[in-house]
Amino acid sequence: MSPRIQLGLPQSLRGAAAKLYWQAFGGKLGAVMGPDRLALGFLERAISPSHVITLTDETGALLGIAGFKTPGGSFAGGAPEDLVAAYGRIGAFWRSWMLERLSREIDNDRFLIDGIAVQSGMRGQGLGRMLVQALCDEASRRGYDYIRLDVIDTNWRAKALYQRLGFVAVKSERIGWLRFVFGFNASTVMVKPLV
Repeated sequence: MSPRIQLGLPQSLRGAAAKLYWQAFGGKLGAVMGPDRLALGFLERAISPSHVITLTDETGALLGIAGFKTPGGSFAGGAPEDLVAAYGRIGAFWRSWMLERLSREIDNDRFLIDGIAVQSGMRGQGLGRMLVQALCDEASRRGYDYIRLDVIDTNWRAKALYQRLGFVAVKSERIGWLRFVFGFNASTVMVKPLV
């Protein structure tokens, strides 16, 4: 297998990217963004193809994605009209309110990762490491000295991977009562210098 990494998401892979993102983050977001059918509809509409690095195999099948967030947008953030189109006005209103409580600010000093996902059958083969390196390269290309991600307290495997890749935990943020909705208590901000 000879994976190919590229900046951006081809239109033909939008559906696959939405499905992969939902498989990776639906456990955390399901209570707010579900049911699956509506969440996938929202993601397919809302994902920004300019804010992602894609990893494909030699046939063009999607193996992994690594989204990022900049002052110009984010991979899976979407706009209010995307929420309304997927969930209706009432559904969009309360979902927007809940997600705003969970969202992280744009970090103008550090390149912000907005989700990494690898196809379940392809994990453990170094693809996540490849995506992180591609994000680091993109951050350096844009002039950043640091790259940042947030990892939830229940995702210890991801946290261990990021530590092996040179990320250091700089703070932990508890989410209070939102833990009853999202199923985790806190997230850890991890940063890696790029120089």
